[in-house]
Amino acid sequence: MKRLTMMLLAVGVLLPVMAQDVEVVALKRLLEGVEGPAFYPVLNSSGDRLLFSTEDGALKMHDLADGVTTIVTRDYVAGHDACWGGDGKVYFVTQQTGEDRLVYRAGQCYDPATCRVNQVTDPQHGAVRAVPATRGGALMAPQRGFRSSGDIGSATWTEGSRLHVIVNGEERVFSPVDSWAGYLWASLSPDGKKVAFFAAGKGIVVIDLRGQMLAMLGKYEMPCWYNNDYLVAQNAKDDGHQFTSSQIMLLKADGTWQAELTKPVSMAMQPTCGGGKIVYTTIDGLLYEMKINIYQ
Repeated sequence: MKRLTMMLLAVGVLLPVMAQDVEVVALKRLLEGVEGPAFYPVLNSSGDRLLFSTEDGALKMHDLADGVTTIVTRDYVAGHDACWGGDGKVYFVTQQTGEDRLVYRAGQCYDPATCRVNQVTDPQHGAVRAVPATRGGALMAPQRGFRSSGDIGSATWTEGSRLHVIVNGEERVFSPVDSWAGYLWASLSPDGKKVAFFAAGKGIVVIDLRGQMLAMLGKYEMPCWYNNDYLVAQNAKDDGHQFTSSQIMLLKADGTWQAELTKPVSMAMQPTCGGGKIVYTTIDGLLYEMKINIYQ
């Protein structure tokens, strides 16, 4: 009995240390009264610049420090897919329909220092993916791709049910979980030691750089790394025709803990992280910036 009592006391002491909680310490609306609906936000790693797409598919950049919004391109951005490269430039894909009625996509690179866009791949039929890398960026395509330099550092992207990872110049390809509809939204942790991605029908998966499974975090979508230990994701529900609820979740990367950052009725979605900030939009295109404290 004495031994049992000592064990219970030990557990009682340890529980407060192991317990976790998160607090939203700041929440504010961005671009209120300045811009129309904004979707697919993407923060840079320092959290001081934000990309977003307009209703008509154009791409803009908002400087959170000086409040200035710049038009990156008025052309339609394919899949509303744009990313920040490790070189501070923006990589994205535009698309247009040719005279043959086929869709053609071209890789583009925008330099905020000069406010100029350079087309870096010729228009081509088929998928073209903008991929961020630790030392630059790339446009991955089955025909003619582009890399910003000979050594773009580490990078990851998906292609069907395959996850591609570049480590020290070596490209590795993994399929750690079965998914008939494929993978999406791959990203490296800030320290470059882990990869998170979404597998259709399975949810968010975290692996190491050898392709070994580390955790499955649940059937959430659009994961982004808040730091090396936590991710932020979207938890959206629908009735087969339209969204019925959507919220932002905080997930521990080892799968042991999760918490709501917004309620399901908030219709919050498409989260992005950078510089200790979380930015998300709503189903109506209202942008919000959130700051949190995580207690352990």
